[in-house]
Amino acid sequence: MNTNLNSWNKSQFRENSEIAEIKVVLLWHSATSDNFGVGALTDSQMEICESAARRANVKLTCTVIGTEGGSRYAIGGTVVERSASLSLKKIFSHNSEYRKKLRECDLVLDIGEGDSFTDIYGSKRYFLLLSTKILALIAGKPLILSPQTIGPFNRWWARLGARFVMRRCEKIIARDGLSAEFVRSLGISINLSEAIDVAFRLPYERKAGEKSELTRIGLNVSGLLYSGGYDGSNQFGLSLDYRLLMRKLLDAWTSAPKTEVWLIPHVVPDNIPKDDDRVAIEDLMKAYPSIKVAPSFSGPRAAKSFIAGMDFVSGARMHACIAAFSAGVAVVPVAYSRKFSGLFSALDYPWVVDARADSTSDALEKILTACKNRVELKARVGAGNEIAANRLMGYEDTLVDVFRALRSKATHQPESRGV
Repeated sequence: MNTNLNSWNKSQFRENSEIAEIKVVLLWHSATSDNFGVGALTDSQMEICESAARRANVKLTCTVIGTEGGSRYAIGGTVVERSASLSLKKIFSHNSEYRKKLRECDLVLDIGEGDSFTDIYGSKRYFLLLSTKILALIAGKPLILSPQTIGPFNRWWARLGARFVMRRCEKIIARDGLSAEFVRSLGISINLSEAIDVAFRLPYERKAGEKSELTRIGLNVSGLLYSGGYDGSNQFGLSLDYRLLMRKLLDAWTSAPKTEVWLIPHVVPDNIPKDDDRVAIEDLMKAYPSIKVAPSFSGPRAAKSFIAGMDFVSGARMHACIAAFSAGVAVVPVAYSRKFSGLFSALDYPWVVDARADSTSDALEKILTACKNRVELKARVGAGNEIAANRLMGYEDTLVDVFRALRSKATHQPESRGV
């Protein structure tokens, strides 16, 4: 099996006299996820792909395949199709829609929902993520792992499977240095590069409002951490009391003069109450009825646009924090996994609470101190956004090269390969 673009002798798309058309499967993306972080990845990926397509003089048709949710939001201006959700049963069924889309496409961009290419979420999910990649390779399609956290793979067989796939990927783009280092530890480097989370390119609107003397503070409460994880038993090994931290912050901010506090949900699944930020917010509202709650968002862009109106934000949902950071808002993430530390350290931004090492009192002091010094943080955010912009331009340049390589090999439609 050889999917290297430079070795192709047959076209994988139709080309007219002016512009080539490329069909792309956006694997492990979603335009309906109730987790606006996954939606932000998809929307931002489309923005980058569209920019790269214009530079490469190609036309894209994209099929989004991944987790389905109850939300519906527009993404980009490219023609986007939505395919059925993924499961081991569905992808290996006789009439698998996923395998059909693979046969029809020219390229697979797999973003792994940001952090799901790992075995920390259980064996079933690992094998599903791995199988979708293997099927893309069997179909003879170039597979690119778009910017994402990769690993850890704690079991030997998980490392073996991940190594098998990644050695055959056209490109692997880690979104942080820790992930890149981990991939190298598996003996893979030739097709590896490093970028940053694509959500730094998520479009938003900064609404012009009346000048106010109020300081607007946004607190993104994670329903998952508030519940103690999916199993309710401090699943992520936090060293601090997350519920107590939220109440201590609200105690401080609600008693501060000229301060307006907003609770901001970013994950809103109706069918998973332990993961629903709104459930945690409803509980806090019982004790703090005067606090304001953000309106229901129509999608990731709306969420980011609202967050952009804050003067300071703290949160435990990484993409709520990225929304704040990329909108130029001073922010303190509350990190519960290495995906936070890897990403924000790449931006030379030290204002991060480590919820697996810091005590409740230390975390409280760090966040309150940061809020008081938000002008200083805002300057660090500006510098970090320049780093992010440069890193994402490198990723876009990679896609331009890939699109141009596909275009240059356009001669005729190949025979369909079975998968």
